[in-house]
Amino acid sequence: MMGIVKSYSGFVNVYSDKQGTCFKVYLRASQAVERYQQNSYSETPRGNGELILVVDDEALIRDVTKIALERYNYQVLTAIDGIDALAVYVQHIKEIRLVLIDMMMPSMDGAKAIGILKKLNPKVKFVAMSGFISNNKEVAGHIPTEVFLPKPYTAEELLTTVNNVLNVSES
Repeated sequence: MMGIVKSYSGFVNVYSDKQGTCFKVYLRASQAVERYQQNSYSETPRGNGELILVVDDEALIRDVTKIALERYNYQVLTAIDGIDALAVYVQHIKEIRLVLIDMMMPSMDGAKAIGILKKLNPKVKFVAMSGFISNNKEVAGHIPTEVFLPKPYTAEELLTTVNNVLNVSES
């Protein structure tokens, strides 16, 4: 998470007392406003019940992504890392249309998991996600997939990316 915060010129303050610990994340407001104003939510693409596997070791990101996709008519399975992704994928190999996968995870990272999943099914589509890799030029040499979604992403960016990848796969 610190990588995401720093990439947006933000910082984190931590306060602890007998009742617990409080983390406050500060981000520059101007970037958030610009991103919000650029989005047109009236034309958000909807799914047709396609099954998507979301792989991320951060529960919050995994859950928010799942909720956003389900609200726009996708079915979603989740996995906590690359090893879990392989297990889930094998159980649903014929139904999963797309894998959204974080590149930086413990146990088995996204790049290694993508390599194995492509051996299981060379036609499976991927969207790589990361908060540490900030542009497509960096992605080309390090991630074995065509599509990259930088974190943090908006629901609109997520849904547009998923829709674009699924539509390309139909061609």
